[in-house]
Amino acid sequence: MERVLLLAHVESSGEIGKTTREAAQGAAEIARGLGAELVVGLIGARAETQAGTLGVDAAAFLAVSGDEFDEARYASDAAASTALVKASEATVVIAGATSRLSRALPGVAQRVDGRITTHVTGAEVDGGQLSIERWYYRQRMKATLTSPRRPWFVIFAPGIYGPAPASDEAVTCRAIGVPAAGPWRTRVIGEDAGSSEGQTIRPDATLLFVAGAGWTKKQGDGASHVPEAAELIRGFLDRSQASLGSSKSLVDQSSEGGDVIPFMTHLNQVGQTGATPRHPKGLSTCCHGEEPHVVGWRFVTERRAVNLDANCGWARGKADVVYVADAFEVMKRVNELLG
Repeated sequence: MERVLLLAHVESSGEIGKTTREAAQGAAEIARGLGAELVVGLIGARAETQAGTLGVDAAAFLAVSGDEFDEARYASDAAASTALVKASEATVVIAGATSRLSRALPGVAQRVDGRITTHVTGAEVDGGQLSIERWYYRQRMKATLTSPRRPWFVIFAPGIYGPAPASDEAVTCRAIGVPAAGPWRTRVIGEDAGSSEGQTIRPDATLLFVAGAGWTKKQGDGASHVPEAAELIRGFLDRSQASLGSSKSLVDQSSEGGDVIPFMTHLNQVGQTGATPRHPKGLSTCCHGEEPHVVGWRFVTERRAVNLDANCGWARGKADVVYVADAFEVMKRVNELLG
């Protein structure tokens, strides 16, 4: 009989993160489908205090606690995760794709002689057998996979499940010791976070705003207006707290010697050779909606576009709404409305 372990960690804020809550919902559904027990394993400085906030019905709650497990560090995270997997005797280990667990769990799978599948975008239980969904070749091919090897580690990408509801239920949490605990060769001496004013990539934002190369091209008056474009885009991002995406043609202009939007980098690139975000809504501006770019929007639920070309790719069934208008004028007015 299967036994499902939800492996999670407490964020530096002392709370359970959204990606972990989504994985918790997925683990609960998988456990119900398999008719298996669900065990929750938490890692953090005071992990036991957060066990009851996950809002899932689990047969047992386990925790590896201590100040040394407060910060992300491969050695301590891998040791704690290994201890939780062994203590739970889990056959299926579910985790959310946080940077902390994505880094540690491949090594944990090797330590317990298991197998791991990352970037999982769906799961289904049929006839008592778990199968997962994963995309390949830049989200152009979808595969359904199963594994006879146990324990099987499954890391879910964000946005697959809705987050498990928050709870304040009191639960009994069993402390798990880590045999190989410290002293660690790696010491965490602090955190150097970038300025929030300079941040343009916001994975949890409701809206993805994508700018295409049209922002830097000659406009109706025969001249380009890159500084104005940068001001309009930055103003919208600051007011809406949207996440910024870009077409490949726009970010490539920096290597071609052309005028560029100063805060746009290849990290913002969305599409076949870029990122595949999962925001609920997406707004494309000055981008023609060509297939290599649009493939990055595969998991965006509602898509809208602003383009002067009524025959652009977005108008051919790739967007829910297309506004045939000048993006400069549209975004200027939107910024005014946003105050």
